[in-house]
Amino acid sequence: MDVKSNTSAMPVRIFNNISPTLSDGVFIDSMATVTGDVTLSKDVSIWPNVSIRGDLLPIRIGQNTNIQDNSVIHTTQFFDKNGTGFDVVIGENVTVGHGAIIHGCHIGSRCLIGMGAIILDGAVIEDDVIVGAGSVVAPKKKLESGYLYVGSPAKRIRALTEEEKSYILQNAMNYNEVKNEHINDARTYGY
Repeated sequence: MDVKSNTSAMPVRIFNNISPTLSDGVFIDSMATVTGDVTLSKDVSIWPNVSIRGDLLPIRIGQNTNIQDNSVIHTTQFFDKNGTGFDVVIGENVTVGHGAIIHGCHIGSRCLIGMGAIILDGAVIEDDVIVGAGSVVAPKKKLESGYLYVGSPAKRIRALTEEEKSYILQNAMNYNEVKNEHINDARTYGY
């Protein structure tokens, strides 16, 4: 189904004359905020009370990624070196669970970031990774592709099964369908 964004009802904010860039099929819940230098690729969904603040450095979120309720995405700028620091890049088909904090880090494609997880400045999460709920990924830590990481600080527990890898992709696809239903309801009921 080809669903276009309903940008008139979306809470996007310009900062320093930079407006968020939204691709086709993007959904931003009316209770979320997306500010400044943020790029949301095709079919990204942003759920209630999410704050994505691109006021310091850029934030890029890949196709078919969903950022669930109460999550925060922000960057770190080195104030003594304006324009440098830790930006945020999130790949395709990623699920960021409820209440996660994504701060100045890079997350690959086909990852699941558990509810309440915290990913800190300079961390790199490669493709095909699960970060367990409540885990904390330390600054500048690199999580290798294909594993489950849990704890505070997050530690590698075991390799992902093929079933888990499939689940990550299926979960992102399911959220895309739910997002389309929300877009259609917004058009139908005018909110």
